Amino acid sequence: MYSMAEVIGDGLIKLPFIAGLRAAFPGARISWCAAKGETVYTGPLKAVVAGSIDEVILEGANGAAALDSLPWSRPFGGRRFDLVIDTQENRRRSGVAKRGCAGRFVSAARQARRQDWPVAVTDRLARLLDLATDGQGGPRPLTLTHPDALKAAELLLPAGPTYVGLAPGAGGQDKRWPLANYLELARRVLAKGWTPVFLFGPDEADDAAIAAREVPQALQPERNRTDGLPVKGPLLVIALAGRMAAGVANDAGPGHMLAAGGAPLLSLQQDRRKAVKFRPAAQRLEMLVAEDYGSDMGALPVEAAWGALEQLVSGAS
Repeated sequence: MYSMAEVIGDGLIKLPFIAGLRAAFPGARISWCAAKGETVYTGPLKAVVAGSIDEVILEGANGAAALDSLPWSRPFGGRRFDLVIDTQENRRRSGVAKRGCAGRFVSAARQARRQDWPVAVTDRLARLLDLATDGQGGPRPLTLTHPDALKAAELLLPAGPTYVGLAPGAGGQDKRWPLANYLELARRVLAKGWTPVFLFGPDEADDAAIAAREVPQALQPERNRTDGLPVKGPLLVIALAGRMAAGVANDAGPGHMLAAGGAPLLSLQQDRRKAVKFRPAAQRLEMLVAEDYGSDMGALPVEAAWGALEQLVSGAS
């Protein structure tokens, strides 16, 4: 697998692709080259991709610099691979990646020249996986192998209730649906006999306190830990997602985590262009775009979100 680098957003959106790759090649040794020398797969998502990626290649003349294309450079330390999937679209770098191929080469740079090359990042990755597997593979929820993560999720969300995840956070305030609307969704979830599960990040303590006061019946498993296991962050959210009937999230990392864990997802987006290009790779996805209703996220009506959420939960049960 050849890429340039992954920050947290890139790394999260690629997880269903990685899961599909492992499922398609269960006995293969999968190497991931981040040619610029950095990726979250050696950092905050290392435990998440354990069992799916066997090694990460960060060092060497692997295509990031122009001189790496010279004939005497040795990408990947001179190693050759049976299958190389190039996920980036720069043709010069693609030539470097191809030099490590001893068998089949699938290139986004080559596909990007086609008129039917998809706009959505998730669809582009799915196209590459389809080509690499002769139509047999596709994105899928991540199968976690981390025993503590699986045990923590089981203890925090025991079998029985119908859990609905609510992730009100986002990197920018303009991407956030108002917290009051999430609280209203939580109340409707409770009235339906389901269990709302709030997912707040480490910088959202004030919002978490408001939610605890306004909807005390809702769970906040990341904050009110009872399991005693050393699991947190994306690994825990992805494990929890596997136990949810559906989730609701803004255009932010938690939405991609819920999708990676297999939860049907209602994604609340600010504008349609980004909604198309960066939509989460959920197996079942509903999207509402604020641009279709008004000028900002507050224009998204609660009724529309509730209707979409009810459809997702009903389809999951």
